[in-house]
Amino acid sequence: MYASLDDLIERAGETEILQIADRDGDGIADPEVIEAALGHADNKINSWVGVKYRIPLTVVPNIVRSWAVSIARYYLHRYERPEYVADDYKDAMSDLKSVAEGKAAVPGAAGLTPAASDQAGTVLAVHPAPHFDLRGWR
Repeated sequence: MYASLDDLIERAGETEILQIADRDGDGIADPEVIEAALGHADNKINSWVGVKYRIPLTVVPNIVRSWAVSIARYYLHRYERPEYVADDYKDAMSDLKSVAEGKAAVPGAAGLTPAASDQAGTVLAVHPAPHFDLRGWR
């Protein structure tokens, strides 16, 4: 995972995390809820970053951790999201889109290389001329 419960608590504080992740009301953040949110964040990051980089990332730069926390936190606020949580999410998604478009880079991540082809410039398909045309039809 690109982020952890500790990362969520560091950004949002323990009180907020308990409010949004304690679904059974026992005073403890539900591990399965946290795992689902962090897994969702990882999948979303991989779907964008995977366009340009090998995934999953083996080294997790701080910016990726920050994106994961923003996305997971947004996901945890199921019904009413404070504006600052929505803004963090939008910023993370904007950054991820920039990475996928090649306008931004992920520091320390291994990029993808195009597959080598020994058939460069070779014609791979030929089709016959059409048997019918529209001459005479008006």
